[in-house]
Amino acid sequence: MVATKTNERPGTRAVARHIRVSASKARAVLDLIRGESYGRASEILEFSERSVSDVVAKCLDSAVANAEHNDEISAEELYVSACYADEGPTLKRWRPRARGRATRINKRTCHITIIVSRYSEAELTAMRERAESRGRTGASEQAAEARRQRVEKSRAAEAEAEAAEAAEEAGVEAGAEPVDVAEDVAEEALLEEAEAADEEVAEAEDAAEEEVTEIAEEAVEEPVDEAADEDGSTESPKEQG
Repeated sequence: MVATKTNERPGTRAVARHIRVSASKARAVLDLIRGESYGRASEILEFSERSVSDVVAKCLDSAVANAEHNDEISAEELYVSACYADEGPTLKRWRPRARGRATRINKRTCHITIIVSRYSEAELTAMRERAESRGRTGASEQAAEARRQRVEKSRAAEAEAEAAEAAEEAGVEAGAEPVDVAEDVAEEALLEEAEAADEEVAEAEDAAEEEVTEIAEEAVEEPVDEAADEDGSTESPKEQG
């Protein structure tokens, strides 16, 4: 009997690389979903308390999406045929200790691989009969429908974001010139108001200078007139002599 190599196992796969968790912790979660249907595996990962379950669930959804898109297999007909975690590169860190010593800390990483395959026709028929006898849909169908809804929501959100960006760009391009014209008009109005205020100030200063000049001239002429009245004559001193 010829053994099947790991990379040659049949089915559709998805790989999550360089996950910041040790391979032993990931294997503890993968052992729970090995051989389970897509719906059952999704339920197990959803209620698992281990943090690596979120990464495993995303990898499982990716494998199912690859099977639907590339192999045209419905998600309701898939199960986890194989799953394993390989050790990745280890990050070395150091912790200071007493007397100038240091202890090395190993931060492990791993590569998670999940392979999904299609049930046989006999198994699919038995599963459908059990679902009909119970009078409710199977877990795989519910999980597939939930995943489709998530995909539709994410695509709709991406489309809305792209439409909003396109609208903003179009609005900026269309409203660039009117905004510039309005700014120019506002600047011209401010300049005109400033020039008018300067002219008013200059006119007021000129009027004040003229008034001061007139007052000074009157003040100089009044003493001469009074001196002429006291002498009682308008003749010059030479003529009087």
